[in-house]
Amino acid sequence: METAAIIHELDNLPTYKRMIIAEQIIRSVRLANQDRTLEMAADRLYDDYKNDKELTIFTQLDGEDFYEPR
Repeated sequence: METAAIIHELDNLPTYKRMIIAEQIIRSVRLANQDRTLEMAADRLYDDYKNDKELTIFTQLDGEDFYEPR
């Protein structure tokens, strides 16, 4: 469906249904933007984590049992 047709169909809906659609659109745009932001941050930090052993020192403990002190 073309954008113009979608907009035309939206004009025929009651206000409350248009508000529901608008909220869903905004939510999906925010999530897509958030995913892209996180992806960019991970790309920027990849070399640091790959080459700087101080950033990943605690991964040596992976697989060790963890006991919380009481």
